[in-house]
Amino acid sequence: MFRFRRYRVFLICAFVITVLLYHVSKNSEWERSHEIWHTRKPAQPGAKPEPRPPPPLKPVEKPVERPVSPPPPVADDDDDDDDDTATLGRPAGAEVKIPQLKPDNEVKDGYALPTKVPPLPVKQHNVGDTEQDDDEPTATKPAMIPDYKPGAGYQGEKGQGKAIGGGINYNGVGGPLAPTPTTTIHWTKPSEWFPVPEESIIKLPTGKPKPIPSIQAKFREETPEAKEKRQLRLSKVKAEAERAWAGYKKYAWTHDELTPVTKQSKDPFCGWAATLVDSLDTLWIMGLKDEFDDAVTAVAEIDFTTTPYRSDIPVFETIIRYLGGLVAAYDVTGGPSGKYKVLLDKAVELAEILMSVFDTPNRMPILYYQWKPAFNIGPKRASIDSGVAEMGSMSMEFTRLAQLTGQHKYYDAIARITNAFEELQNRPNGTAIPGVFPQHLDASGCNRTAPAPSSLESSTPESSSLERITAAVQKQEALSKQYEPRGSDDMAAAESGEGVIFNSGSEILNKRDLGETEEEAEDIRPRNVTLREQEAKKATASAATSKTSKPKEFPPGWECAEQPLVGGGWGQGSYSMGGSQDSTYEYFPKQYLLLGGLEQKYRTMYEKTVAGVKKYLLFRPMAEGDPDILFSAKAYSADGTAEKLSYEWEVTHLTCFLGGMFGLGGKIFNSPEDVEYGKKLAEGCYWAYDVMPTGIMPENSYVLPCKNPEDCHFNKTAWYDALDTNAKYRAGDMERYYESKIEWKKEVEDIKKQQVLQKQAEERRQKAAAEKKALEIEERAKKRPANETTPAGGAKKPESFPSRFQSRSGEETIEERDPGSSTTLEDSLDLNTEYTQQQELIIPPEPVKPLTHMEYVQNRLEKEHIPPGFVTLQDKRYILRPEAIESVWYMYRITGDPSWQEKGWRMFEAVIKYTSTQVGHTAIRDVTDTTTEQEDSMESFWLAETLKYFYLLFAEPDVISLDDWVLNTEAHPFRRPT
Repeated sequence: MFRFRRYRVFLICAFVITVLLYHVSKNSEWERSHEIWHTRKPAQPGAKPEPRPPPPLKPVEKPVERPVSPPPPVADDDDDDDDDTATLGRPAGAEVKIPQLKPDNEVKDGYALPTKVPPLPVKQHNVGDTEQDDDEPTATKPAMIPDYKPGAGYQGEKGQGKAIGGGINYNGVGGPLAPTPTTTIHWTKPSEWFPVPEESIIKLPTGKPKPIPSIQAKFREETPEAKEKRQLRLSKVKAEAERAWAGYKKYAWTHDELTPVTKQSKDPFCGWAATLVDSLDTLWIMGLKDEFDDAVTAVAEIDFTTTPYRSDIPVFETIIRYLGGLVAAYDVTGGPSGKYKVLLDKAVELAEILMSVFDTPNRMPILYYQWKPAFNIGPKRASIDSGVAEMGSMSMEFTRLAQLTGQHKYYDAIARITNAFEELQNRPNGTAIPGVFPQHLDASGCNRTAPAPSSLESSTPESSSLERITAAVQKQEALSKQYEPRGSDDMAAAESGEGVIFNSGSEILNKRDLGETEEEAEDIRPRNVTLREQEAKKATASAATSKTSKPKEFPPGWECAEQPLVGGGWGQGSYSMGGSQDSTYEYFPKQYLLLGGLEQKYRTMYEKTVAGVKKYLLFRPMAEGDPDILFSAKAYSADGTAEKLSYEWEVTHLTCFLGGMFGLGGKIFNSPEDVEYGKKLAEGCYWAYDVMPTGIMPENSYVLPCKNPEDCHFNKTAWYDALDTNAKYRAGDMERYYESKIEWKKEVEDIKKQQVLQKQAEERRQKAAAEKKALEIEERAKKRPANETTPAGGAKKPESFPSRFQSRSGEETIEERDPGSSTTLEDSLDLNTEYTQQQELIIPPEPVKPLTHMEYVQNRLEKEHIPPGFVTLQDKRYILRPEAIESVWYMYRITGDPSWQEKGWRMFEAVIKYTSTQVGHTAIRDVTDTTTEQEDSMESFWLAETLKYFYLLFAEPDVISLDDWVLNTEAHPFRRPT
């Protein structure tokens, strides 16, 4: 009889497995979940389609321009933050240039440059490249970039501003929803919320440049042998640059970067051909004029008003790579006397877009600019978490552009940032380390913890129109005077309240102060209106008497108390010369040179910075051989003062620019001490290259500082103690280990004794059970009837042929079992019957012997390949960075010492050995491993900076002489004024 109680476990498991198998068999389309990622977009099956590789380009004698007709609409698969789409086209009747796109040959979701890509010219200058392409490029559909609904307003929490890409974007404009756009979205110049009046623009300094000491050393005439060696090295550097350019040209033409291992491309910087623009002056300096002409032809086709790759523009990277690259290329080719005016035109085109990032109440820049027109509707503030380097590394590029164009507005934009930094540097207790800024700043100009100011709308209803407008103007002027040193009288924008009209010109007036009608307001409006305002008035003259027009209004929560630059966001207590801070300080002496010494504040700011660095950050590492070298540490201040600073003794590649900065500043400001500091800093970075197994410095590491920089000798014991921070606890760990080992042995002996006793008890139990079972069988045999023992016919069963049902032990058969016995087969197989089993005693694991101090240190040194003097190699990568060779080059040009050329050559050979690929050069993963992996990345600064510095190290000293040129942080040379 079936008993459910006994088999319920098996039945339940069988049921569960059956259900699971049923669902598995039915669910055959698991991979289709990504098809419904955006239900509002016309999705295609599968994830984003991988674009087809671009067709080969047919070589022609000259780039042929082909007319581009608007293609049919294409759905966008871009899954960025802009889920909704809206039509934000240009004014009716305006011509819209639809850039041609080609599918990218890189990773998924890529598109080529969002403009018509010029065909490759007939002349191929790629080293070792003899392949020719035969097919004509075919036009493809442009990628449609989604935008958000313009009438939806801000969709954030309680109508407050939304932090977007380095700034706070407010949108208080409503309206009906627009249909989905069918063409590529282009940037359009937004109307300004916080314009600078013409009379308030900070102008370029004028006058004859001041005498500045010579920077370059007086080089001796070289011997024929030395010249031959130098020229041979120069040719090898040039050959590597040609190979990298050839790989980019063949596999990533007009894209941002080449991926040199997979021979594809990627576009992290908006797809505006970053490597191409960044390398322009390098090509010219190296004498690659044909390659330069090819690149200029491609530059002319770049459309900076759109990109399918990003919804934001990384402002810092765009300025130093693109704007700096265009301006420098224009300069090195002769400037106004050259034949490449298109380079300046493209620089101005890009600068006009970037000028929108300064449209904030305090004119501090938005660092990640949402370029789509829909995001340019409302007012914005700068970020509360702005990187110092990103804010302060715009001055050279915009200053040089202002000098070339005569447009003071470019200089005004960066001069206000400099003024803000100057105020912070001079403010009592403004920073923990005098002269040095915290890593991140609150640049919003908005103090949300203080009471918000009252609105401009404070006049009584009974006041006359003249009284109301006078009061408003007086308040605006009073607010402007607070910022006269920076020339910013548009700061009253931050004080405005609900109902304030922001005209397209320079006026900031209360709506009620303008009178009941536009005509009444016209009579009392100040007369410093701009041309744009006059045009706007003419355009709205027909509706002048109407009250239906809706003015610009600030969204709720806009008002706040003003504040200057203060520490903010992540890293506000961190001070260093590394990432997020470096190039701001580098630009102080360089900006002084670029302005011909006419702006004294840059010298003052530089001198305050280096004083703070020398006092609080520079340190000498304890290294084998006792080299007299220096590095810059990272300091942390918990209380905003320098009283209780904590340190990280870091050695980072980014801080290696300091050698060049100290050397340059020391020469132009007559400080030999700073030049010596520069030498030791440059020597330090060379040492970090030289001691690594590959001969290349890691991205980030830590060393042990000397207690006394003047008397520092390598101490192996102290170094081992630094490698093992738990060294003082290891003796106690060993004592505890021996004690636990004794206890463990005793416990094991006790367990073994218990196992013997249990075994004996189990044997007795089994013997008793066997005896009991034998008695039971004997009793049953006695009770069995006699006629059941003999088969029918009186014959006995043959003993030689036992029944197949007879048990192997011969004790009984199924036929012989007592019918009245309660012991049945079902009972004998009853799984619920309890039985006794010998308990297995588990022996505890033996205590693990801890490493001794020496064992631990040796283990680290072997596994991590740590050279003497280093404590930790936090980031072992090398990503083709230029900062170390940059300082080596500066030291060579400043001192004239040829030993710097020897150092640079050893660095070059090591870098080329481990980074070379078939079509270029790549970042590597581990500089301590001579078999290191390659990371498939060739950033644009490899050609723009690193190879340029290597080349200039072996070029004639008058090639880009430091007495005639000043280089920005991307190594783009700008001509100094004479």
